[in-house]
Amino acid sequence: MATRTTGTSRAALITDAALALLAERGMRGLTHRAVDERAGLPQGSTSNYARTRQSLLEVTVRRLAEREARVLTPGELPAPGTGRTDGPDAGPQGGSGTSAENGPRIGPEALVAGLAPALHRYLTRHPELLICRYELALEATRRPELREFFDATGRQFREPLMALMTAAGSAEPERHTLSLVAWCEGLMFSCAAGSYHHSVPTEEELRTGFTELLRGMLGS
Repeated sequence: MATRTTGTSRAALITDAALALLAERGMRGLTHRAVDERAGLPQGSTSNYARTRQSLLEVTVRRLAEREARVLTPGELPAPGTGRTDGPDAGPQGGSGTSAENGPRIGPEALVAGLAPALHRYLTRHPELLICRYELALEATRRPELREFFDATGRQFREPLMALMTAAGSAEPERHTLSLVAWCEGLMFSCAAGSYHHSVPTEEELRTGFTELLRGMLGS
């Protein structure tokens, strides 16, 4: 079935078709010819856009990151440095009245309120993107040139999260970010391809899990 959509750019048609093929057929099913057929484009269109397999993989990784960002970058999350917090020390306008140097400016509750819905959206509405993520991650372990590209796209998620952990008062934001990412990755894999693929947590369960994790790192 073609993935052609009115008003969609050719680049998006190609890369969305590539992601659909990855989710359905795995890495072996991702070929230039198959992408043309899935996208409903003339033969050779994908080769003109991404001539080599490496190029095709790179544009597919980039498209995956774009689509993940729409799911995992919720507007509910406070911006570091805004002074928003959810703790008892919050001022009348929701700000703590402290600087980043003097103490946390974002409470754990604010992080939970943004992170839990985002992760729940990903797990329940976009499981095919998770399959694509793991297909590409495994391929990157065999292709050093893709590994560098894959890791670079991942930094767009880790760096803002580290800034939020810093603003929340983490004494070791890099280590705590790793723990938070690893917890999320473990849940995503278990629910997409592991033994919990029929038992996706509710949003409330995710809120509880995030709260326990963040309070353990940041304190209550």
